[in-house]
Amino acid sequence: MPRRDGTGPKGQGPGTGRGRGQSGGGRGRGGGFGAGPGGDCVCPECGQRVPHELGVSCFDLKCPKCGAAMTRA
Repeated sequence: MPRRDGTGPKGQGPGTGRGRGQSGGGRGRGGGFGAGPGGDCVCPECGQRVPHELGVSCFDLKCPKCGAAMTRA
């Protein structure tokens, strides 16, 4: 930009950078698909609900009613 007026060669003026600006768009660290600390673990077989415990995967729990593997709700 020889004249410092924002003109310069085509495609190199103000506002033509590759930055993401205000849009953001990221999901955060780890992909952002985590369900968070709250919620319940649910049995897909019988519907029994158990409060989710922090640090324990619902998939590692067995349903107290029927013994099936729990899933996250």
